[in-house]
Amino acid sequence: MVHLGLGAFHRSHQAWYTQHAGDSAEWGIAAFTGRRPEAAAVLAEQDGLFTVVERSGTGDSFEVIGSIAEAVDGADVGRLAELVAAPDTAIVTLTITEAAYAAVDSDMDDNSTPLARLVTALAARRDAGTGPLAVVSCDNLAHNGTVARQAVGVLARAKDADLAAWIDFNVSFVSTSVDRITPRTTPDDVAAVAEQCGYRDQAAVVTEPFHNWILSGDFPAGRPQWEDAGAVFVDDIEPYENRKLWLLNGAHSILAYAGQLRSHSTVAEALADPVCRKAVEDFWDEASRHLSGDALGIPEYRQALLERFGNARIAHHLSQIAMDGTTKLRLRALPVLDAERAAGRTGDGAARMIAAWIAYVSSKDDFQDPLAAGIREAKTLDGEHRTAALLALVNPALAGDPALVAQIHRLQDPLATTISHA
Repeated sequence: MVHLGLGAFHRSHQAWYTQHAGDSAEWGIAAFTGRRPEAAAVLAEQDGLFTVVERSGTGDSFEVIGSIAEAVDGADVGRLAELVAAPDTAIVTLTITEAAYAAVDSDMDDNSTPLARLVTALAARRDAGTGPLAVVSCDNLAHNGTVARQAVGVLARAKDADLAAWIDFNVSFVSTSVDRITPRTTPDDVAAVAEQCGYRDQAAVVTEPFHNWILSGDFPAGRPQWEDAGAVFVDDIEPYENRKLWLLNGAHSILAYAGQLRSHSTVAEALADPVCRKAVEDFWDEASRHLSGDALGIPEYRQALLERFGNARIAHHLSQIAMDGTTKLRLRALPVLDAERAAGRTGDGAARMIAAWIAYVSSKDDFQDPLAAGIREAKTLDGEHRTAALLALVNPALAGDPALVAQIHRLQDPLATTISHA
């Protein structure tokens, strides 16, 4: 396997599942970093070994994971092409963030992004004649396999029409829903591993005991027996994607923006705030109306989320979740807002998520977003003009609906009780 996006989540999820597959001895992962090379350097010094710390409300457990066979700087496109072209490579997995798919440009031919580098590597596989393989997106996008296929197709057609045709025929794109809360590792976490395990692990990851992976698609060159670790393979993944995107990720966005406005720093702190908790529950009530099927177990899933979010020993920082809001809101808030309004309801729960984001970026000078320049320009406006300009960055159609602009503008004030608008 080759992985693009070597980070904490990959180590706690795909690498963990591969370690626990029944045929794990037959598989190894060559993992490439995304934005920075440091993670590869640290793991290379440790021969790819790292510790997963499962942190429950009552204590920690420690496990050394050895499924990463090679850790590589993502800028090393030559090694990526060599590995993807190798006959033993069967799968490429991706954790490159939602924004990486939105940033695809048909003029992009400089290997500056993970998907551009993937297309270069797939060209090497075609030239080597080593046959089909699967690309597996593990990012928080609805129909992420389809989105990955489309993005790769745009880049491949711009590069070489024959390459695009080869990819269409030889590369399967698997959709997945991934779920395991994995905050950034802190120096205290590294110290805890040293104290409890007797070694210093600079690549340790802390995660919750819960884990979930649902996959849909073909693996023409084979795959690990991930089902032995609890992975589930389904024909129709959309209901599971929506359950995760709306209930877990949507709640995270509400807590990230409203929680920071109310001076909280972690998910557990924000959830304990009655204002934030009610905003989450109201949104869940709306989203749940559009998640049908007993197999989804929505009441049980919601209860489990409350327990997971409330685990104060997992310091999941709201500042981390708050990144890339314009991209995330399109996936987490807009589908529920559209469905509620189409049914003749207000959609206040989903609208409040957007309102919280607007109040948050209006109060902050430092934030990460692919449309950061547009956000800063919108912040030069006042009142509903600012709200409309920020809404247009999420979806231009929203800004053209005066009633919706007024609704979202009104919903900002009850959330911003401690940080005033800039």
